[in-house]
Amino acid sequence: MGEQTTVKFPQGVIEEYAELGVDLPALFSAGNLGDRMGVQIVEASADRVIGTMPVEGNTQPYGLLHGGASAVLAETLGSIGSMLHGGPSKIAVGVDLNCTHHRGARSGIVTGIATPVHRGRSTATYEIVITDEHDKRVCSARLTCLLRDAPQG
Repeated sequence: MGEQTTVKFPQGVIEEYAELGVDLPALFSAGNLGDRMGVQIVEASADRVIGTMPVEGNTQPYGLLHGGASAVLAETLGSIGSMLHGGPSKIAVGVDLNCTHHRGARSGIVTGIATPVHRGRSTATYEIVITDEHDKRVCSARLTCLLRDAPQG
């Protein structure tokens, strides 16, 4: 489902995780659900996360991009931003997701861009804008993640 790309993490972030023995680019992907849906992470930092997803294979019975697919893309991107904001000592757990679907998409690729609204010590909130190949807004979403202490070891 699309060409494989390497996630672009800032070098400082890669080095920070490498010091803990974590190969961040190898470790981080969209996860099992994101893989099944064809989510590709193009760029990732605490300031901005960009990802894409094909419409094909992610539609509802009328042939339109499924709203739940947009929600998966939004939560994936917002969670990555929250994880990077929290750093290696925290894990990000989604606690609130709101999606407004503006228009349908029948084909092609949609692109989501997550940017921070709030980055605190215990929560992070990201706005995610999903657009079609014509740069028309398909969905506006907001995700809040709780930042919990990562398990030791």
